[in-house]
Amino acid sequence: MSQPANNLRVRRTQKLLREALIELIEERSFDALTVGEITGRAMVSRAAFYRNYQDKYDLVEQIFAEAMQALFTAVSDTGTVHSPEIWVKFFEHIAEYERLYRALLGRKGSPWFVLKMRASLVDLVKEFGRLAQGYPAAPLIYPAADEFVPNLIATMLVEAIVWWLEQGQPYPPAEIARRCVLLGGAIFNETSTWQDGTVGKAAG
Repeated sequence: MSQPANNLRVRRTQKLLREALIELIEERSFDALTVGEITGRAMVSRAAFYRNYQDKYDLVEQIFAEAMQALFTAVSDTGTVHSPEIWVKFFEHIAEYERLYRALLGRKGSPWFVLKMRASLVDLVKEFGRLAQGYPAAPLIYPAADEFVPNLIATMLVEAIVWWLEQGQPYPPAEIARRCVLLGGAIFNETSTWQDGTVGKAAG
C-alpha cells in the first residue's frame, strides 16, 4: 500500500475512533468506557486501535496534544508570547472538538482529564512567563518559584472553556481568546508588582 493511501487509512481510523469516543462519553461516562466498546462503536478492529493508541487515555491525550502543539506553533509563528492569536488557535481547536471537551469536562467526564488539562496549561503558562522574561516591558512576569499564579491562570482557562462550551459558544474563538488574554494579563500585571511579604503586610 502506498504511503499516502496508508496515511489516509490511519486518519480515517483515528476519526472513527474519536467520533465513537465522543458518542459513548455522551451516553455513559468516560471512566466507564472500555476499548472494546470504543472499537465496537467505531467498527474498527482492536488491532487497529492499538496501532494508533495505547489505551483510551492515550486517545484523549493525543487529541489534547494537538491543542498544545497549536499553541507552541503559534508562538513560533508570531514570535511573541503576547499575541491573542496564540490563544485563538487553542480555542479553535476546542471548538473543533466541542462535543469531546464538553463531554470530558462535564458531569459525565473524567476528573483525570480535568487535572490533565489544568496541569498542561500550568506548564504552558510557566513557559510563557519564562519566555516573557526576555522582553523588558513584558507584563507576563511572575516569580519563578511562585506556583500560585500559573495555577490560578490555568484554572481560569479551564473554567472559561467549560463556561464557553456550556453556553453554546456565545463568542467566536477570537473573542473568547481575547477576553482570556486580557484577564490573564491583568492578573500577571498585578502579581508582577508583588514582592516577598508585600501583599500580606499591606493587607495587615
